[in-house]
Amino acid sequence: MDISIVIPLFNEEDSLPELVQWIEKVMITNSFSYEILFIDDGSKDDSWNVIKSLSEKNKNITGISFQRNYGKSAALYVGFEAAKGDYVITMDADLQDNPEEIPEMVRMLKEDGFDLVSGWKKIRHDPVLSKNLPSKLYNWTVRRMTRIKLHDMNCGLKAYKKRVIKSIEVYGDMHRFIPVLAKWAGYKNIGEKVVKHQERKYGVTKFGLERFVRGPLDLISVMFISRFAKRPMHFFGVFGTFMFAVGFVATLWVGIQKLIALNKHIKAPLITDNPYFFIALTAMIIGSLFFMTGFLADLVSRNSADRNNYQIAEKI
Repeated sequence: MDISIVIPLFNEEDSLPELVQWIEKVMITNSFSYEILFIDDGSKDDSWNVIKSLSEKNKNITGISFQRNYGKSAALYVGFEAAKGDYVITMDADLQDNPEEIPEMVRMLKEDGFDLVSGWKKIRHDPVLSKNLPSKLYNWTVRRMTRIKLHDMNCGLKAYKKRVIKSIEVYGDMHRFIPVLAKWAGYKNIGEKVVKHQERKYGVTKFGLERFVRGPLDLISVMFISRFAKRPMHFFGVFGTFMFAVGFVATLWVGIQKLIALNKHIKAPLITDNPYFFIALTAMIIGSLFFMTGFLADLVSRNSADRNNYQIAEKI
Protein backbone atom coordinates (compact mmCIF):
# COMPACT_ATOMS: atom_id res chain seq x y z
CA MET A 1 0.00 0.00 0.00
CA ASP A 2 1.32 3.42 -0.95
CA ILE A 3 -0.42 5.76 1.47
CA SER A 4 -2.21 5.60 4.80
CA ILE A 5 -4.20 8.73 5.66
CA VAL A 6 -4.79 9.01 9.41
CA ILE A 7 -7.60 11.40 10.34
CA PRO A 8 -8.46 12.01 14.01
CA LEU A 9 -11.86 13.61 14.47
CA PHE A 10 -14.34 14.82 17.06
CA ASN A 11 -17.87 15.83 16.05
CA GLU A 12 -17.27 16.31 12.32
CA GLU A 13 -20.27 14.50 10.81
CA ASP A 14 -20.99 17.21 8.23
CA SER A 15 -17.51 17.38 6.74
CA LEU A 16 -16.71 13.65 6.40
CA PRO A 17 -18.53 12.81 3.12
CA GLU A 18 -17.05 15.80 1.33
CA LEU A 19 -13.58 15.05 2.72
CA VAL A 20 -13.72 11.44 1.51
CA GLN A 21 -14.75 12.52 -2.00
CA TRP A 22 -11.87 15.01 -2.10
CA ILE A 23 -9.28 12.49 -0.91
CA GLU A 24 -10.59 9.79 -3.26
CA LYS A 25 -10.31 12.12 -6.24
CA VAL A 26 -6.68 12.95 -5.41
CA MET A 27 -5.74 9.30 -4.84
CA ILE A 28 -7.31 8.09 -8.10
CA THR A 29 -5.81 10.95 -10.12
CA ASN A 30 -2.31 10.05 -8.88
CA SER A 31 -2.82 6.25 -9.04
CA PHE A 32 -2.06 5.77 -5.34
CA SER A 33 -3.13 2.66 -3.47
CA TYR A 34 -4.40 3.96 -0.17
CA GLU A 35 -6.37 3.57 3.03
CA ILE A 36 -8.23 6.16 5.06
CA LEU A 37 -8.15 5.60 8.82
CA PHE A 38 -10.77 7.61 10.68
CA ILE A 39 -10.15 7.74 14.44
CA ASP A 40 -13.36 8.87 16.11
CA ASP A 41 -12.28 10.43 19.40
CA GLY A 42 -15.55 9.86 21.28
CA SER A 43 -17.76 12.04 19.07
CA LYS A 44 -21.15 12.94 20.49
CA ASP A 45 -22.78 13.54 17.10
CA ASP A 46 -23.43 11.05 14.28
CA SER A 47 -19.79 10.93 13.07
CA TRP A 48 -19.32 7.21 13.73
CA ASN A 49 -22.43 6.21 11.79
CA VAL A 50 -21.29 8.40 8.92
CA ILE A 51 -17.90 6.63 8.94
CA LYS A 52 -19.59 3.21 8.91
CA SER A 53 -21.76 4.27 5.99
CA LEU A 54 -18.76 5.59 4.06
CA SER A 55 -16.76 2.39 4.69
CA GLU A 56 -19.59 0.30 3.19
CA LYS A 57 -19.27 2.30 -0.03
CA ASN A 58 -15.46 2.46 -0.12
CA LYS A 59 -13.39 -0.57 0.90
CA ASN A 60 -10.37 1.71 1.47
CA ILE A 61 -12.03 3.33 4.49
CA THR A 62 -11.64 1.90 7.98
CA GLY A 63 -12.39 3.42 11.35
CA ILE A 64 -11.69 3.14 15.04
CA SER A 65 -14.06 4.59 17.62
CA PHE A 66 -13.06 5.49 21.18
CA GLN A 67 -15.48 4.92 24.04
CA ARG A 68 -14.86 8.51 25.17
CA ASN A 69 -12.81 11.54 24.24
CA TYR A 70 -9.10 10.88 24.88
CA GLY A 71 -7.54 13.66 22.80
CA LYS A 72 -5.77 14.04 19.49
CA SER A 73 -2.52 12.42 20.62
CA ALA A 74 -4.30 9.21 21.60
CA ALA A 75 -6.12 9.15 18.25
CA LEU A 76 -2.86 9.60 16.33
CA TYR A 77 -1.13 6.91 18.38
CA VAL A 78 -3.83 4.37 17.55
CA GLY A 79 -3.87 5.47 13.91
CA PHE A 80 -0.10 5.11 13.62
CA GLU A 81 -0.29 1.62 15.10
CA ALA A 82 -2.87 0.58 12.51
CA ALA A 83 -1.33 2.30 9.45
CA LYS A 84 -0.03 -0.04 6.73
CA GLY A 85 1.09 2.34 4.00
CA ASP A 86 4.70 3.07 3.06
CA TYR A 87 3.90 6.75 3.58
CA VAL A 88 1.59 8.08 6.27
CA ILE A 89 -0.36 11.32 6.01
CA THR A 90 -2.06 13.01 8.94
CA MET A 91 -4.72 15.63 8.41
CA ASP A 92 -7.68 17.15 10.21
CA ALA A 93 -11.26 16.26 9.37
CA ASP A 94 -12.61 19.82 9.27
CA LEU A 95 -11.79 20.43 5.55
CA GLN A 96 -9.21 23.09 6.46
CA ASP A 97 -6.38 20.80 5.27
CA ASN A 98 -6.16 20.42 1.49
CA PRO A 99 -5.72 16.79 0.23
CA GLU A 100 -4.30 18.12 -3.05
CA GLU A 101 -1.07 18.86 -1.15
CA ILE A 102 -0.51 15.13 -0.53
CA PRO A 103 1.15 14.13 -3.86
CA GLU A 104 3.87 16.78 -3.57
CA MET A 105 4.51 15.94 0.09
CA VAL A 106 4.89 12.26 -0.81
CA ARG A 107 7.27 13.23 -3.63
CA MET A 108 9.41 15.13 -1.14
CA LEU A 109 9.63 11.99 0.99
CA LYS A 110 10.47 9.79 -1.97
CA GLU A 111 12.81 11.95 -4.02
CA ASP A 112 14.17 14.64 -1.68
CA GLY A 113 15.05 12.21 1.10
CA PHE A 114 12.97 13.76 3.88
CA ASP A 115 11.79 11.56 6.73
CA LEU A 116 9.00 13.96 7.65
CA VAL A 117 7.37 16.84 5.79
CA SER A 118 5.31 19.31 7.79
CA GLY A 119 2.76 21.68 6.32
CA TRP A 120 3.08 25.43 6.80
CA LYS A 121 -0.16 27.41 6.78
CA LYS A 122 1.54 30.58 5.66
CA ILE A 123 -1.79 32.30 5.07
CA ARG A 124 -4.25 31.31 7.79
CA HIS A 125 -8.02 31.74 7.87
CA ASP A 126 -8.30 31.81 11.65
CA PRO A 127 -9.08 34.57 14.19
CA VAL A 128 -6.01 36.77 14.61
CA LEU A 129 -6.04 37.28 18.37
CA SER A 130 -7.21 33.84 19.50
CA LYS A 131 -5.18 31.68 17.10
CA ASN A 132 -2.84 33.47 14.66
CA LEU A 133 -0.75 35.58 17.04
CA PRO A 134 -0.49 32.93 19.80
CA SER A 135 0.47 30.37 17.14
CA LYS A 136 3.27 32.59 15.82
CA LEU A 137 4.63 33.16 19.34
CA TYR A 138 4.40 29.45 20.14
CA ASN A 139 6.19 28.42 16.93
CA TRP A 140 8.94 31.01 17.45
CA THR A 141 9.52 29.68 20.98
CA VAL A 142 9.64 26.05 19.84
CA ARG A 143 12.07 26.90 17.03
CA ARG A 144 14.41 28.62 19.49
CA MET A 145 14.29 25.77 22.00
CA THR A 146 14.45 22.77 19.64
CA ARG A 147 16.41 24.26 16.72
CA ILE A 148 13.95 22.65 14.32
CA LYS A 149 13.33 25.24 11.61
CA LEU A 150 9.59 24.81 11.09
CA HIS A 151 7.21 27.75 10.86
CA ASP A 152 4.11 25.75 11.80
CA MET A 153 5.01 22.95 14.21
CA ASN A 154 1.39 22.10 15.03
CA CYS A 155 0.03 21.93 11.46
CA GLY A 156 -2.26 18.91 11.20
CA LEU A 157 -1.19 18.15 7.62
CA LYS A 158 2.04 16.16 7.76
CA ALA A 159 3.65 13.35 5.75
CA TYR A 160 5.88 10.65 7.21
CA LYS A 161 7.84 7.68 6.08
CA LYS A 162 6.37 4.59 7.72
CA ARG A 163 9.45 3.89 9.82
CA VAL A 164 9.16 7.31 11.48
CA ILE A 165 5.66 6.86 12.86
CA LYS A 166 6.51 3.33 14.01
CA SER A 167 9.47 4.71 16.00
CA ILE A 168 7.74 7.38 18.05
CA GLU A 169 5.16 7.27 20.82
CA VAL A 170 2.59 10.07 20.89
CA TYR A 171 0.81 10.59 24.20
CA GLY A 172 -0.66 13.34 26.38
CA ASP A 173 -0.71 16.41 24.14
CA MET A 174 2.54 15.53 22.38
CA HIS A 175 0.90 15.70 18.93
CA ARG A 176 2.08 19.32 18.93
CA PHE A 177 5.70 18.16 19.07
CA ILE A 178 5.84 15.19 16.68
CA PRO A 179 8.76 16.74 14.73
CA VAL A 180 10.65 17.01 18.04
CA LEU A 181 9.90 13.37 18.87
CA ALA A 182 11.03 12.36 15.37
CA LYS A 183 14.28 14.28 15.74
CA TRP A 184 14.85 12.66 19.14
CA ALA A 185 14.33 9.25 17.49
CA GLY A 186 17.14 10.07 15.04
CA TYR A 187 15.15 11.35 12.04
CA LYS A 188 16.69 14.73 11.37
CA ASN A 189 15.70 15.19 7.71
CA ILE A 190 12.61 17.26 8.44
CA GLY A 191 11.17 19.32 5.62
CA GLU A 192 8.45 21.90 5.26
CA LYS A 193 5.95 22.74 2.55
CA VAL A 194 3.69 25.76 2.26
CA VAL A 195 0.12 24.45 2.15
CA LYS A 196 -3.20 26.07 1.38
CA HIS A 197 -5.33 26.64 4.45
CA GLN A 198 -9.09 26.43 3.91
CA GLU A 199 -11.70 28.33 5.88
CA ARG A 200 -13.72 26.16 8.25
CA LYS A 201 -16.89 25.12 6.44
CA TYR A 202 -18.77 23.19 9.13
CA GLY A 203 -18.83 23.20 12.92
CA VAL A 204 -16.52 25.03 15.31
CA THR A 205 -12.95 24.58 16.53
CA LYS A 206 -12.46 21.97 19.25
CA PHE A 207 -9.44 23.64 20.86
CA GLY A 208 -9.91 26.18 23.64
CA LEU A 209 -7.68 28.58 25.54
CA GLU A 210 -6.39 25.76 27.76
CA ARG A 211 -4.00 24.73 24.98
CA PHE A 212 -1.94 27.87 25.74
CA VAL A 213 -1.34 26.53 29.25
CA ARG A 214 -0.77 22.90 28.34
CA GLY A 215 1.41 23.67 25.32
CA PRO A 216 4.37 25.21 27.24
CA LEU A 217 4.17 22.48 29.88
CA ASP A 218 4.28 19.78 27.20
CA LEU A 219 7.21 21.56 25.54
CA ILE A 220 9.18 21.46 28.79
CA SER A 221 8.31 17.76 29.17
CA VAL A 222 9.36 16.80 25.66
CA MET A 223 12.60 18.78 25.93
CA PHE A 224 13.48 17.06 29.21
CA ILE A 225 12.50 13.61 27.95
CA SER A 226 14.36 14.02 24.67
CA ARG A 227 17.60 14.96 26.42
CA PHE A 228 17.56 13.14 29.76
CA ALA A 229 15.07 10.24 29.55
CA LYS A 230 17.83 7.62 29.73
CA ARG A 231 20.22 9.62 31.92
CA PRO A 232 18.17 11.69 34.43
CA MET A 233 21.12 11.88 36.85
CA HIS A 234 22.88 14.12 34.32
CA PHE A 235 20.13 16.69 34.84
CA PHE A 236 19.26 16.38 38.52
CA GLY A 237 22.80 15.52 39.57
CA VAL A 238 24.30 18.67 38.06
CA PHE A 239 21.77 20.94 39.77
CA GLY A 240 22.03 18.99 43.02
CA THR A 241 25.81 19.12 43.07
CA PHE A 242 25.82 22.86 42.30
CA MET A 243 23.28 23.70 45.01
CA PHE A 244 25.03 21.53 47.60
CA ALA A 245 28.42 23.03 46.74
CA VAL A 246 27.08 26.59 47.07
CA GLY A 247 25.50 25.77 50.43
CA PHE A 248 28.59 23.96 51.68
CA VAL A 249 30.93 26.81 50.73
CA ALA A 250 28.58 29.36 52.32
CA THR A 251 28.36 27.31 55.53
CA LEU A 252 32.12 26.94 55.59
CA TRP A 253 32.54 30.69 55.20
CA VAL A 254 30.12 31.43 58.07
CA GLY A 255 32.03 28.95 60.25
CA ILE A 256 35.42 30.45 59.37
CA GLN A 257 34.15 33.92 60.23
CA LYS A 258 33.06 32.62 63.64
CA LEU A 259 36.46 30.98 64.27
CA ILE A 260 38.30 34.17 63.27
CA ALA A 261 36.17 36.19 65.68
CA LEU A 262 36.85 33.72 68.52
CA ASN A 263 40.57 33.70 67.77
CA LYS A 264 40.66 37.48 68.04
CA HIS A 265 38.56 37.35 71.23
CA ILE A 266 35.84 39.32 69.52
CA LYS A 267 32.34 38.78 70.76
CA ALA A 268 30.49 37.47 67.72
CA PRO A 269 26.82 36.52 67.39
CA LEU A 270 25.85 32.86 67.30
CA ILE A 271 26.12 31.13 63.92
CA THR A 272 22.39 30.40 64.08
CA ASP A 273 21.73 34.12 64.35
CA ASN A 274 23.33 34.66 60.97
CA PRO A 275 20.70 34.56 58.16
CA TYR A 276 23.33 33.33 55.69
CA PHE A 277 23.61 30.14 57.73
CA PHE A 278 19.98 29.24 57.04
CA ILE A 279 20.28 30.19 53.36
CA ALA A 280 23.33 27.93 53.07
CA LEU A 281 21.60 25.10 54.94
CA THR A 282 18.56 25.37 52.67
CA ALA A 283 20.79 25.24 49.59
CA MET A 284 22.49 22.07 50.88
CA ILE A 285 19.12 20.42 51.59
CA ILE A 286 17.77 21.33 48.13
CA GLY A 287 20.98 20.06 46.54
CA SER A 288 20.67 16.76 48.40
CA LEU A 289 17.03 16.41 47.30
CA PHE A 290 17.95 17.07 43.67
CA PHE A 291 20.71 14.47 43.87
CA MET A 292 18.41 11.87 45.44
CA THR A 293 15.74 12.59 42.81
CA GLY A 294 18.30 11.99 40.07
CA PHE A 295 19.45 8.79 41.77
CA LEU A 296 15.90 7.42 42.04
CA ALA A 297 15.05 8.50 38.47
CA ASP A 298 18.18 6.73 37.25
CA LEU A 299 17.11 3.54 39.05
CA VAL A 300 13.67 3.74 37.41
CA SER A 301 15.21 4.39 33.99
CA ARG A 302 17.65 1.50 34.25
CA ASN A 303 14.85 -0.89 35.21
CA SER A 304 12.31 0.27 32.60
CA ALA A 305 11.24 -2.10 29.86
CA ASP A 306 12.46 0.17 27.04
CA ARG A 307 15.82 1.15 28.54
CA ASN A 308 17.59 -0.46 25.56
CA ASN A 309 14.99 0.39 22.94
CA TYR A 310 17.33 1.89 20.34
CA GLN A 311 16.37 2.50 16.73
CA ILE A 312 18.60 0.55 14.31
CA ALA A 313 18.93 2.32 10.97
CA GLU A 314 20.08 -0.67 8.91
CA LYS A 315 21.17 -4.28 9.12
CA ILE A 316 23.23 -6.47 6.79
